[in-house]
Amino acid sequence: MLHAKPLPKYLVQRYQGWKATDYAENAAWYKRLANEGQRPRAMVISCCDSRVHVTSIFGADSGEFFIHRNIANLVPPYAPDGDHHGTSAAVEYAVTALKVTHLIVLGHSQCGGVQGCIDMCKGKAPELDKPNSFVGRWMDILRPGYEVIKDVEDGETQARALERRSVVISLENLMTFPFVAERVESGELSLHGLWTGIGEGALEEYNPASDQFRPVGGG
Repeated sequence: MLHAKPLPKYLVQRYQGWKATDYAENAAWYKRLANEGQRPRAMVISCCDSRVHVTSIFGADSGEFFIHRNIANLVPPYAPDGDHHGTSAAVEYAVTALKVTHLIVLGHSQCGGVQGCIDMCKGKAPELDKPNSFVGRWMDILRPGYEVIKDVEDGETQARALERRSVVISLENLMTFPFVAERVESGELSLHGLWTGIGEGALEEYNPASDQFRPVGGG
């Protein structure tokens, strides 16, 4: 492979700073993680968006979360068709191998993937409708959610509603995985739906009884 290049200097400097500070102060913990393996209690499925800092939101350290990120924090329906399924593989590993006890789907405000879905469904993003658009075909998972909020007139309100709906759709799709449903029904695994407001530092959780999101902890 001839196209790989050395890291840019700013990343090298950041690594060196981390190695001299955080790693040096917690070397025993990192060596324990290496020798004993990972035992995360929770898996978090979040968006690729660089503004969503999963570990910072919960004050988590290395080894605490098994994290999978994709466009718009989506989980596809269970489809054992022999194709390549990165998100499904991550869920399978977390549930069957790591045996996490909590599976969290974390949506967020100002999600570009969700906005792209809205534009695509409104016919404003023809490039996403093309069969060879990876993003567009991935966002097809969210099309049923658009049908729920399509009559919301205000654009910002509509986007925030679909961001939350993306979390609900992912939770519903998780229950189509037999190994997820089995552990949920046995009480060994719990599902959680969250949405974070980036600018406000807000965190809301989904209540299935009311089909609404409410602030975590009542705050």
